[in-house]
Order: sequence, then C-alpha cells, then structure tokens
Amino acid sequence: MSSGKRSFFAPKKKATNPFDSGSDDDKPQRRPARASSVPPPESDEQQRGGSSLSGSAGGDRAEETTRRAQGCVRIAEEMRDTASKTLVTVHQQGQQIHRTHMMAVDIDQDLSRSEKLLGDLGGLFSKKWKPKKNGAIRGPMLTRDDSFIRKGSHLEQRQKLGLADHPPRSNARQFSSEPSSALEKVEMEKGKQDDALSDLSNILIELKGMAVDMGSEIERQTKAMGDAEKDYDELNIRVKGANTRARRLLGR
Repeated sequence: MSSGKRSFFAPKKKATNPFDSGSDDDKPQRRPARASSVPPPESDEQQRGGSSLSGSAGGDRAEETTRRAQGCVRIAEEMRDTASKTLVTVHQQGQQIHRTHMMAVDIDQDLSRSEKLLGDLGGLFSKKWKPKKNGAIRGPMLTRDDSFIRKGSHLEQRQKLGLADHPPRSNARQFSSEPSSALEKVEMEKGKQDDALSDLSNILIELKGMAVDMGSEIERQTKAMGDAEKDYDELNIRVKGANTRARRLLGR
C-alpha cells in the first residue's frame, strides 16, 4: 500500500475545538461547589468588637435603670418635704385649737364675776337673779401627743432657720474611680441602684410614720374642736342671759 494513502484501520484523529484547553482531555472535570449556609467563623477581633458592643449596651441599660431609680427617690423626697410642711401645719393648728379653748376658760372666769355682780344688783324686794347654766366650762380635756409636739416643733424650728427638713443621707457609697470595663460599670450601677432603693424604702417608712402621726393628731384635734364648741355654745348662752339681765336693770 502506498504511504500516501490512509489506512482503513488507522485510528481517527479526534477533532479539536479551538476554544477547548488541551488539559481538559487529561483532567477529570470538577463540579462547582454548592454555597454553604453556615457563615464563616468570625475572627478574634470581630468577637472582641461584638463583646465590647454588648457590654457597652449592658452598661447603658444599667445606667438608665439607675437614673430611673434615683428619679423615684427624688419624687419620694418631694413627697416627704410636702408631708413635713403639712405636719408643721397640723402641729400649729393643734396649738391654735388649744389656745382658743384655753381662752374659753378665761372668759368663763370673767363672766362668772360679771354674773355675780348682776345678781347682786336690783331692788330691795326684787328676786335675786341667777345665771342659767347648762354645764361647766371644762376647757381642754385631751392632752396632746408629746412625741407629735416634739416632731412638729423640731420641723417648725428648722423651717424658721431656713434649714432642710431632712439632712442628706450620709451612708452613700463612694466610687473613687471610673470603671475600666463594662462589667465594672454594671457592678457600679448596681451599687447605685441598691443605694437608691434603700433610700426609697427609708423615705416610704418615714412617710408612713408621718401619715400615722398626722392621722392620730387630726383625730385628737377633731375631738378637741368638738369639746371647744360645746364650751363656747355654753358661754354664748350665758352672755345672752347676762345682757338680758343688764337691759332689764337699765330699763328700771
């Protein structure tokens, strides 16, 4: 056979694609990897940054809670100041009721002398006049609570001197330095919150005691005013009788 002719049994050459790489025939083809749903692990720097942000947020929340607790304390202090002024007013009112009732006793003594003089006046054959009395003038019958008087007098004196009704709290915690970490800031704010809640509890106890004292004092004053009213009603009747007796004497 001629060498110029192609042999029937010779292997055929594979057609080549100009766009294919020659290495594709020898290497197996790889499938593209599927995207994983698991995020890649964070670096140490990212973790530290996240922890810092979380700690800062925790510190801010703790600081906000501290401000709210201290705001409640300020409101309670204002209530206590108002209650202190009310207590002083109730104390002064009790003193006024007592002084007014004591004046009824003094009026009774002067009126008794006038009634005796009016009874002695008149004609020789006239019937001796006697004042009409429905009851004796008793004066203040109830003794005021000494402890309430002391409290009221003490607060009244402080107000006159321009001093605060209640001295500032002296056992507050002192924090010498700024916190160096978020955890220290949270612990510091927790201490401030504990102090504020302790103050709030103490003020509420004071308010409760003041309310009980004022309630008891008002009850005593109500009873004292009732007794004073009875004495002044009796004096009013006797004064009218003495005036009627005097007009009759002058008409003769």
